[in-house]
Amino acid sequence: MAHPRSDSFCHALFERAVATLLCAGHEITIHDLYAEGFDPVLRAEESYIAGESIERAFSKSTDRTVALHREEVMSADGLLIAHPNWWGKPPAILAGWLDRVLVPGVAYRLASAEGKPDGLLAIGAALVLNTSDTPPEREQSVLGDPLQLIWGQCVLPYCGVQRVERRMFGPVASSHAALRRDWLEEVKAVTGSCFGSAG
Repeated sequence: MAHPRSDSFCHALFERAVATLLCAGHEITIHDLYAEGFDPVLRAEESYIAGESIERAFSKSTDRTVALHREEVMSADGLLIAHPNWWGKPPAILAGWLDRVLVPGVAYRLASAEGKPDGLLAIGAALVLNTSDTPPEREQSVLGDPLQLIWGQCVLPYCGVQRVERRMFGPVASSHAALRRDWLEEVKAVTGSCFGSAG
Protein backbone atom coordinates (compact mmCIF):
# COMPACT_ATOMS: atom_id res chain seq x y z
CA MET A 1 0.00 0.00 0.00
CA ALA A 2 1.37 3.38 -0.97
CA HIS A 3 -0.90 6.31 -0.13
CA PRO A 4 0.00 8.91 2.51
CA ARG A 5 -3.56 9.22 3.85
CA SER A 6 -5.07 6.32 5.76
CA ASP A 7 -8.57 7.75 5.15
CA SER A 8 -8.16 7.77 1.34
CA PHE A 9 -10.38 5.79 -0.98
CA CYS A 10 -7.22 4.04 -2.17
CA HIS A 11 -6.87 2.65 1.37
CA ALA A 12 -10.51 1.59 1.33
CA LEU A 13 -9.95 -0.38 -1.88
CA PHE A 14 -6.86 -2.02 -0.41
CA GLU A 15 -8.67 -2.92 2.80
CA ARG A 16 -11.53 -4.51 0.83
CA ALA A 17 -9.02 -6.62 -1.13
CA VAL A 18 -7.26 -7.66 2.09
CA ALA A 19 -10.58 -8.63 3.71
CA THR A 20 -11.44 -10.69 0.63
CA LEU A 21 -8.11 -12.52 0.80
CA LEU A 22 -8.50 -13.25 4.50
CA CYS A 23 -12.05 -14.57 3.97
CA ALA A 24 -10.67 -16.87 1.27
CA GLY A 25 -8.15 -18.30 3.75
CA HIS A 26 -4.99 -16.67 2.43
CA GLU A 27 -2.06 -15.99 4.72
CA ILE A 28 -0.95 -12.44 4.00
CA THR A 29 1.70 -9.94 5.01
CA ILE A 30 0.72 -6.28 4.83
CA HIS A 31 3.00 -3.30 4.34
CA ASP A 32 1.81 0.32 4.35
CA LEU A 33 4.96 2.06 3.12
CA TYR A 34 3.98 5.50 4.39
CA ALA A 35 2.84 4.28 7.81
CA GLU A 36 6.04 2.28 8.18
CA GLY A 37 8.25 5.17 7.08
CA PHE A 38 9.92 3.11 4.35
CA ASP A 39 13.08 4.85 3.12
CA PRO A 40 12.83 4.94 -0.70
CA VAL A 41 16.34 6.28 -1.34
CA LEU A 42 18.74 3.88 -3.05
CA ARG A 43 22.24 4.83 -2.00
CA ALA A 44 25.40 4.45 -4.07
CA GLU A 45 26.91 1.74 -1.87
CA GLU A 46 23.73 -0.32 -2.21
CA SER A 47 23.28 -0.07 -5.97
CA TYR A 48 24.14 -2.85 -8.41
CA ILE A 49 27.33 -2.59 -10.43
CA ALA A 50 27.46 -4.31 -13.84
CA GLY A 51 29.44 -7.55 -13.66
CA GLU A 52 29.00 -7.87 -9.92
CA SER A 53 28.02 -11.28 -8.58
CA ILE A 54 24.37 -11.73 -7.69
CA GLU A 55 25.33 -12.83 -4.17
CA ARG A 56 27.34 -9.65 -3.65
CA ALA A 57 24.52 -7.47 -5.01
CA PHE A 58 22.00 -9.12 -2.70
CA SER A 59 24.15 -8.71 0.41
CA LYS A 60 25.00 -5.03 -0.06
CA SER A 61 22.02 -3.53 1.76
CA THR A 62 22.44 -3.31 5.51
CA ASP A 63 18.90 -1.99 5.95
CA ARG A 64 16.98 -4.66 7.87
CA THR A 65 13.64 -3.43 6.55
CA VAL A 66 14.83 -3.79 2.95
CA ALA A 67 16.22 -7.26 3.70
CA LEU A 68 12.86 -8.30 5.18
CA HIS A 69 10.92 -7.01 2.17
CA ARG A 70 13.28 -8.86 -0.18
CA GLU A 71 12.83 -12.12 1.72
CA GLU A 72 9.05 -11.72 1.75
CA VAL A 73 8.74 -10.97 -1.97
CA MET A 74 10.97 -13.94 -2.78
CA SER A 75 8.70 -16.30 -0.85
CA ALA A 76 5.37 -14.79 -1.96
CA ASP A 77 3.05 -16.56 -4.38
CA GLY A 78 0.81 -13.51 -4.84
CA LEU A 79 1.19 -9.74 -4.74
CA LEU A 80 -1.35 -6.99 -4.05
CA ILE A 81 -0.34 -3.38 -4.78
CA ALA A 82 -2.49 -0.28 -4.24
CA HIS A 83 -1.48 3.29 -5.01
CA PRO A 84 -2.77 6.51 -6.55
CA ASN A 85 -1.94 7.60 -10.08
CA TRP A 86 0.42 10.55 -9.63
CA TRP A 87 1.65 12.03 -12.92
CA GLY A 88 1.19 8.65 -14.60
CA LYS A 89 3.44 6.85 -12.13
CA PRO A 90 3.44 5.41 -8.61
CA PRO A 91 4.29 7.67 -5.65
CA ALA A 92 8.03 8.12 -5.05
CA ILE A 93 7.95 5.91 -1.96
CA LEU A 94 6.74 2.96 -4.05
CA ALA A 95 9.18 3.70 -6.88
CA GLY A 96 11.94 3.63 -4.25
CA TRP A 97 10.61 0.30 -2.97
CA LEU A 98 11.00 -1.08 -6.48
CA ASP A 99 14.56 0.28 -6.69
CA ARG A 100 15.62 -1.18 -3.35
CA VAL A 101 13.65 -4.44 -3.17
CA LEU A 102 13.32 -5.77 -6.73
CA VAL A 103 17.07 -5.99 -7.30
CA PRO A 104 19.21 -8.47 -9.26
CA GLY A 105 19.42 -11.75 -7.40
CA VAL A 106 16.07 -11.15 -5.75
CA ALA A 107 13.63 -10.38 -8.56
CA TYR A 108 15.58 -11.11 -11.74
CA ARG A 109 18.89 -12.18 -13.23
CA LEU A 110 20.54 -10.88 -16.40
CA ALA A 111 23.01 -13.07 -18.24
CA SER A 112 24.09 -10.05 -20.27
CA ALA A 113 23.16 -6.39 -20.60
CA GLU A 114 21.48 -7.11 -23.94
CA GLY A 115 19.75 -10.34 -22.94
CA LYS A 116 16.27 -11.09 -21.72
CA PRO A 117 16.04 -11.29 -17.94
CA ASP A 118 15.32 -14.44 -16.01
CA GLY A 119 12.50 -13.55 -13.64
CA LEU A 120 13.20 -15.02 -10.21
CA LEU A 121 9.96 -14.40 -8.37
CA ALA A 122 7.56 -17.31 -7.91
CA ILE A 123 4.53 -15.03 -7.88
CA GLY A 124 1.70 -16.58 -9.84
CA ALA A 125 -0.60 -13.55 -9.80
CA ALA A 126 -0.39 -9.86 -8.97
CA LEU A 127 -3.25 -7.41 -8.59
CA VAL A 128 -2.62 -3.67 -8.89
CA LEU A 129 -5.32 -1.26 -7.70
CA ASN A 130 -5.06 2.40 -8.70
CA THR A 131 -7.07 5.52 -7.92
CA SER A 132 -7.06 8.52 -10.21
CA ASP A 133 -8.76 11.81 -10.98
CA THR A 134 -8.14 11.45 -14.71
CA PRO A 135 -11.22 10.25 -16.64
CA PRO A 136 -10.62 6.69 -17.92
CA GLU A 137 -11.22 7.70 -21.56
CA ARG A 138 -8.47 10.34 -21.38
CA GLU A 139 -6.15 7.93 -19.56
CA GLN A 140 -6.44 5.50 -22.46
CA SER A 141 -6.73 7.69 -25.53
CA VAL A 142 -4.48 10.63 -24.66
CA LEU A 143 -2.01 9.29 -22.13
CA GLY A 144 -1.77 5.65 -23.23
CA ASP A 145 -2.32 4.29 -19.70
CA PRO A 146 1.27 4.65 -18.41
CA LEU A 147 0.57 2.65 -15.25
CA GLN A 148 -0.42 -0.36 -17.34
CA LEU A 149 2.90 -0.07 -19.16
CA ILE A 150 4.81 0.16 -15.88
CA TRP A 151 3.14 -2.74 -14.07
CA GLY A 152 1.89 -4.93 -16.90
CA GLN A 153 4.89 -4.75 -19.22
CA CYS A 154 7.95 -3.26 -17.54
CA VAL A 155 8.13 -4.36 -13.90
CA LEU A 156 6.14 -7.44 -12.96
CA PRO A 157 6.62 -9.66 -16.04
CA TYR A 158 10.34 -8.75 -16.00
CA CYS A 159 10.52 -10.27 -12.50
CA GLY A 160 8.73 -13.48 -13.46
CA VAL A 161 5.19 -12.68 -12.34
CA GLN A 162 2.96 -14.94 -14.42
CA ARG A 163 -0.33 -13.00 -14.37
CA VAL A 164 -0.90 -9.28 -13.84
CA GLU A 165 -4.37 -7.83 -13.24
CA ARG A 166 -4.90 -4.11 -12.85
CA ARG A 167 -7.90 -1.92 -12.12
CA MET A 168 -8.11 1.88 -12.19
CA PHE A 169 -10.86 3.62 -10.19
CA GLY A 170 -11.77 7.21 -10.88
CA PRO A 171 -12.23 10.03 -11.12
CA VAL A 172 -12.36 9.68 -7.33
CA ALA A 173 -12.79 13.38 -6.52
CA SER A 174 -16.14 13.61 -8.31
CA SER A 175 -17.44 10.13 -7.38
CA HIS A 176 -20.55 9.64 -5.25
CA ALA A 177 -21.16 7.15 -2.46
CA ALA A 178 -23.09 4.64 -4.59
CA LEU A 179 -20.35 4.53 -7.21
CA ARG A 180 -17.72 4.00 -4.55
CA ARG A 181 -19.74 1.09 -3.15
CA ASP A 182 -19.83 -0.40 -6.66
CA TRP A 183 -16.07 0.00 -6.95
CA LEU A 184 -15.53 -1.74 -3.62
CA GLU A 185 -17.67 -4.64 -4.82
CA GLU A 186 -15.62 -4.75 -8.03
CA VAL A 187 -12.44 -5.00 -5.96
CA LYS A 188 -13.93 -7.87 -3.98
CA ALA A 189 -14.80 -9.69 -7.21
CA VAL A 190 -11.47 -9.11 -8.99
CA THR A 191 -9.50 -10.10 -5.88
CA GLY A 192 -11.44 -13.33 -5.66
CA SER A 193 -10.96 -14.16 -9.32
CA CYS A 194 -7.28 -13.20 -9.32
CA PHE A 195 -6.20 -15.17 -6.26
CA GLY A 196 -9.00 -17.69 -5.69
CA SER A 197 -9.27 -19.57 -2.40
CA ALA A 198 -6.26 -20.68 -0.39
CA GLY A 199 -5.69 -24.24 -0.63
